[in-house]
Amino acid sequence: MKVGIQLYSVRNHMEKDPIGTIRHVAEAGYRYIEVANHRADQDHGVGFGASAGEIKKALEGTGARIVSAHVSPLNLETIKPVLEYFTELGAAYLVDPMDFFGDRDGILAKCETYNKMGRLCAGAGMKFLYHNHFQEFRLLGDKTVFDLIMENTDPALVGAELDTYWAARGGQDPVALLTKYGDRMRLIHQKDFPAAAKDGLNLIDAVNKGGITVDMDYFISVVSPETFTEIGTGILPIQEIINAGNGACKADYIILEQDYSRHDEYESIRISMESFKKFTGIEW
Repeated sequence: MKVGIQLYSVRNHMEKDPIGTIRHVAEAGYRYIEVANHRADQDHGVGFGASAGEIKKALEGTGARIVSAHVSPLNLETIKPVLEYFTELGAAYLVDPMDFFGDRDGILAKCETYNKMGRLCAGAGMKFLYHNHFQEFRLLGDKTVFDLIMENTDPALVGAELDTYWAARGGQDPVALLTKYGDRMRLIHQKDFPAAAKDGLNLIDAVNKGGITVDMDYFISVVSPETFTEIGTGILPIQEIINAGNGACKADYIILEQDYSRHDEYESIRISMESFKKFTGIEW
């Protein structure tokens, strides 16, 4: 797999100077870039007012390119201009970065929408993926929400970007998930969990035992910045994840993402790059 970077890792720099930030990330050695746009109802591109032409110009001569995009809100009303923008950049994947789920009927309705968006992406030469957090591993009977999404979406139209950190926080073995869903897993998101964290890794047991339906307020209340560390410096089984991504899946990229850090964002992604170079089965 090739190693990429999620621009959410440098979101504060992006806010100030999106073109300069993308150029900096590319010149730092990250050649495979995933966008994070949480303003798609106002901006159909990278989320900071930059045109596709400006992004292409910023990447000229760096050897870097946009391979994927997290776009939110992503729905049938916003997706067409988003596809036009990222098709111009040559991105291969369009990703729904986060969703929340109620009962089974609500989940199945969302699966229908995912299939429709997947069809639109396929028509534009892109693949639609769903990206998980921990709430997708809430149990409904003997199945998780994630299982229901995988079972009720068309594999030809909908794949997954497995965030292994959030899967682990959902009480799952990310290696087992990669193996179970194999070809559906097209991208991997990698964070890391610090050995010295006071909070426990597992967030889903309390949800399942308490019958809690996770919403954004609950999510924010239980996720602490202290539960993140630079990638390759924590306790997650990253080499095993890479091995599974290369063996059991059709994953093209393992994409590094830093949600929180005590370092400046540029220093944080430098530390992660250096720490990640100890692993095998990857290409920069």
